[in-house]
Amino acid sequence: MGALFVDPGRLNARLSLETPEQAPDGQGGVSEGWTPVASLWGRIEPLRASPDEVAGAAVAVVSHRVTIRHREGVEHAMRFVHRGRGLVIRAVRDPDETRRYLVCDCEEVMS
Repeated sequence: MGALFVDPGRLNARLSLETPEQAPDGQGGVSEGWTPVASLWGRIEPLRASPDEVAGAAVAVVSHRVTIRHREGVEHAMRFVHRGRGLVIRAVRDPDETRRYLVCDCEEVMS
């Protein structure tokens, strides 16, 4: 299999990589939030949208493919934020095993 070619000029979306964080809420539970990890460039490709239902409310789940330069520590359940939109990472792969790029399958839930 040949190496994946990505035109660096196509990595034109400024992304914030965030990791989930849980903090005590003072009442025995936890409060969930996000902590910024890095700011990086990537390419966002919308793939498909499908209707769904969450807690009885109709929502649309939009799938995206996000390509970034390879970096350690990118894992599923983290998210990218682009222009206020959160893209939760569902899977991460190195498409040609050369450690040059990562392709992340992401989901955005829109209400």
